Amino acid sequence: MRPDYLVTHSGGFHADELLSSVILTRLFPQARIVRSRAPEWITPGADRIIYDVGGLYDAEAQIFDHHQRGAPLRDDGQPYSSFGLVWKHHGRAYLAALGIPERDIDVIHQGFDQKFVLPVDLMDNGALNPASAGPLAGLTLPSLLETLKPVFDDRDDGAEDRSFHAALAIARSLVEAGIAQRAAKCRAEALVTAAIAETGDRRVLELPFGMPFRPAIVKSGADHLLFVVHPRDKDWCITGIRRTDEGFELRANLPAAWAGLINGDLEAVCGVKGATFCHNGRFIAAATSREAILVMADLAVEAALADASAAAPA
Repeated sequence: MRPDYLVTHSGGFHADELLSSVILTRLFPQARIVRSRAPEWITPGADRIIYDVGGLYDAEAQIFDHHQRGAPLRDDGQPYSSFGLVWKHHGRAYLAALGIPERDIDVIHQGFDQKFVLPVDLMDNGALNPASAGPLAGLTLPSLLETLKPVFDDRDDGAEDRSFHAALAIARSLVEAGIAQRAAKCRAEALVTAAIAETGDRRVLELPFGMPFRPAIVKSGADHLLFVVHPRDKDWCITGIRRTDEGFELRANLPAAWAGLINGDLEAVCGVKGATFCHNGRFIAAATSREAILVMADLAVEAALADASAAAPA
């Protein structure tokens, strides 16, 4: 299908039809966005996709509304907005259009749905109160996008459409950045998994550069790993591995004696020439060379195992 028109409602705009427009305009760049509630526009036809208006959900007819009685629900009973419906039916094609490898499309589609699309759907349907974010309520994505509406006394013809398209450009950058981050994590997982296999039973994982590593470590079942080392722009660093997705508890902390020290003070305590920094929180340290950071890593593993042994019940 190559629609000539992408039809959504006129008047004040919300996150769901803006974000739906991001998906659809990428897939159908030749189509013109029409913002209208006129019956001749919101009636399904072969030349259009209709979303967030029309009182009907019929994917075959390419109409995706959620305001009607009997509106569609996810398998778990949570409501869709137009964004969720468009993502369900067009999200995979959108990812392919962005150049996402086929092997990663399903995992990115599912992850983006849960972490990005679903919250928008819930807020649009009143199933999630932005006030639950406390002081950050006004900084949620739907709230921020709505601040781009024209002010009440802007009576200029076309102000709403101009604001809609300005907001669409911002929404597009956020969606595409979110997808790019998820695609990068998939690439990182492949690299980290290969490094884990090469590491064997050693306690320190060496990576060629900084990248997200915890998901691949957990997925690989590499519970023996305690630290990760990799080069940075001008030095090398060692970092701890968080125990869970939430919180900051590590599998092992760097030695307590290193905490908060830099340069010569750190060198004197750890005995490694080139040691330059250890965060007071003991989750990251740095050195001038690979050789120095690997020695620091060995010392950190030795201290962590000794601490664990001392803490174990007799």
